[in-house]
Amino acid sequence: MSDGENALAGSERGPSEEQSDGGAEDIEDAADEEYEVVDDDEAADAGGVAAAGAAEPTTADLELEGEIAADYIEGLLDVADLDGDIDMDVEGDRAVVSVVGATLDELVGDSGEVLDALQELTRLAVHKQTGGRTRLMLDIGGYRARRRADLSELGASVAEEVRRTGEAKALAAMNAFERKIVHDAVAAAGLRSESEGIDPNRRVVVLPVG
Repeated sequence: MSDGENALAGSERGPSEEQSDGGAEDIEDAADEEYEVVDDDEAADAGGVAAAGAAEPTTADLELEGEIAADYIEGLLDVADLDGDIDMDVEGDRAVVSVVGATLDELVGDSGEVLDALQELTRLAVHKQTGGRTRLMLDIGGYRARRRADLSELGASVAEEVRRTGEAKALAAMNAFERKIVHDAVAAAGLRSESEGIDPNRRVVVLPVG
């Protein structure tokens, strides 16, 4: 493992908290693993603590976040001696930065751990320059897009199983981003779900009707 990869993988992720009912968004503390203060889908992500009632970022703000993040990631790629092209976009109320290329497995890691650490570091870098929270999303090699599709399918499948058996079912532990996707899929199927436990062992429980 290179020095650059060690730096990425060594970042710790702090605890997060959330509540979910009927697919409602998970809520995490401002200093959590995803760094923010709003909802889960990274639920409280941001590079720091956001003041209550803070104004929503403008498109220009989000584009600036993307540029800062892209510069930061480009520097890390150089340090790690990895190749990758960087794309920037704005989706809703968040900046999205994607890295695409042929040598990206090192930046994702098993189950996305390195990607999560890299996203946290990037958000911190953005916060350091802007002074505000950020809900910036980082994707590498399309990992998050594929994971979202897989988890949506899982949520729908488990909801159908719970509807059929009438018994609640707990899923494997997931991070905030993953739990949010499952909650939404379960809600879309007409069932209710909630989160139990403490990170990193917090998990979604799908509940039967009634």
